[in-house]
Amino acid sequence: MTGPLLDVSDVVVQYPVKGFRRKPFQAVNGVSIDIRPGECVGLVGESGSGKTTLGRAVLGLAPVTGGHIIFDGQDITHLPKQRRRALAEDIQVVFQDPYRSLNPSMTIEQILTEPLTVRNLSRSEAAARVRGLLDRVGLPTSAADRLPREFSGGQRQRIAIARALALQPRLIICDEPVSALDLTTQARVLDLFREIQEDTGVAYLFVSHDLAVVRHLSHRVAVMYRGDIVEWGEGDQVTARPSHAYTKRLFLSAPVPDPDIQAERRRARASSTTSA
Repeated sequence: MTGPLLDVSDVVVQYPVKGFRRKPFQAVNGVSIDIRPGECVGLVGESGSGKTTLGRAVLGLAPVTGGHIIFDGQDITHLPKQRRRALAEDIQVVFQDPYRSLNPSMTIEQILTEPLTVRNLSRSEAAARVRGLLDRVGLPTSAADRLPREFSGGQRQRIAIARALALQPRLIICDEPVSALDLTTQARVLDLFREIQEDTGVAYLFVSHDLAVVRHLSHRVAVMYRGDIVEWGEGDQVTARPSHAYTKRLFLSAPVPDPDIQAERRRARASSTTSA
């Protein structure tokens, strides 16, 4: 069996709190997960569970005060900035908000070309790569000359995905990448993520609050609650037949198109919350 591409071991994340002798706030409590090459691991939990903080820790954007983060055999827990920038070729991110993640004053070509300057590509090589990236995410080449404000939310997220793919990374941290989109657009973007993974073999850490969303993509799923992983296993098992009480509540809160089933789920969730 192939070893993990990313190995997060007993990671603790703490933030200092203002005030004399006040204890730091601990957002992640010794969490361990791993991601294999070409795999999608879903990381699910409600707001405040620590899931986004864990993703930011992998990106070097959150203070890791305990444990280790190993990427492709290299300890990246406390890399200096210069080495962290070099790692951007292998680890990229797609953020939640497609309206704020793109520079509004830059054309799409400039946005997609910017990371390519790291590899010192010629102008013609960069232009060819941009055309390929736009085609990869289902946008016309004419999009290159336009500004982000000229696109819908779903199109902007496709552009953000194209930017993440520009350096041909091995791992992409997807931080709630479809939560700001309507349901129809969500489905299309999720299909795009799946197609890209099948074609390129890129691995995903897919952060979401919605079990129904991660079910579309995830080979394995970790459920976070108050900084701890409370359930961790195969995607089909965790998203359809959860065992932990908290995961069951997340499952019951997921919307379904049948109003009778939805009403039954709401009653069951209210009952489980009361009994807890």
